[in-house]
Amino acid sequence: MKQLRTLVTAIILLAGVALGVLFALQNPQPVPLDLLFFTFAPRSLALWLLVAFALGGLAGLLVSSFYMLRSRAALSSSRRQLAGARSDLEQLRGKESNTVE
Repeated sequence: MKQLRTLVTAIILLAGVALGVLFALQNPQPVPLDLLFFTFAPRSLALWLLVAFALGGLAGLLVSSFYMLRSRAALSSSRRQLAGARSDLEQLRGKESNTVE
């Protein structure tokens, strides 16, 4: 199963790279990028779009990693609470068995 996942991931990655190269070859026109106060030199349209796509992917990874770390911290806290509750339960069961006998 792990090999199949690796194969599918590799195929998707290669298809993405192939599409990026094809897109770059079809869009060689230089286009300046104007951001409010700064204007970048004219570069290939494909370059600007691929850079924007890559930066968006990185931003998505950063945001999702933040949420993942927050979820792991909450899970860790819940596990500590569960362990404490289990030890309290075991203590109460121990006291109950002593009083029954």
